[in-house]
Amino acid sequence: MSKFKVKDSRTFSERAKSFGQSLLFWKGRKKGMIHTRDLEWDDLRYIFFPSKLEKYGYLNITFYRDDSPYYLALLPLVLAMDHEAKPKWCPRWFLRFLHVFGNDKSLVRVRNRTLSNLHRKLTKGIQFWDWKTKWYHYDLRISITAPKHLQDLADDIEHGFYRRGEKQENEQTKSN
Repeated sequence: MSKFKVKDSRTFSERAKSFGQSLLFWKGRKKGMIHTRDLEWDDLRYIFFPSKLEKYGYLNITFYRDDSPYYLALLPLVLAMDHEAKPKWCPRWFLRFLHVFGNDKSLVRVRNRTLSNLHRKLTKGIQFWDWKTKWYHYDLRISITAPKHLQDLADDIEHGFYRRGEKQENEQTKSN
C-alpha cells in the first residue's frame, strides 16, 4: 500500500450518507480532515446579484470597505487581473458560479474537481492568494498568481503604497 493512499475508515452507512449529500449540491461533505461548507441562499445572491465589493470575488479577492485606502490601492490591480483572467465571451456570474460550486469559495477546498478545473482553465489560473499589512499600516503585501506584467504591477503598488505611507508618517513626525 502506498504511503500516499489514505484509507477511508468510515462505515458504509457514513460513506453512503456522504455520497447522498454530494448529490444535493447545497449540502457540505465531510471526508476525514476535509470539510466542504453548506451552501446558503446568500451564495446564490453572490453569484447573480453581487455587491460592489463581491463583483470580482471569483479572483479570490475580498474587500471589506469600499472607502478604505487598501481598496483604492488594490482596485487597479483587480481590474487588470479581471481584464486578463476573464474570457471576453464568459460572463462574470458564470465564473462566480464556478468559484462557489467548484472551489467552495476557497483557495484550498475543492467541492467539485471538474468545475474547479474549468474555473482554473477559464481564468488561466490568475487569482489572489492574500493581501495584508505587515509592520505598519502602509506596509502592504500582495500575493497573486498571474503573468509577469501583473506581478510587476502588484510590486509597484506595494512599493508606491509603502513610500507614500512612509513619507506621510515622516511629515507628521516632523510637524509634531
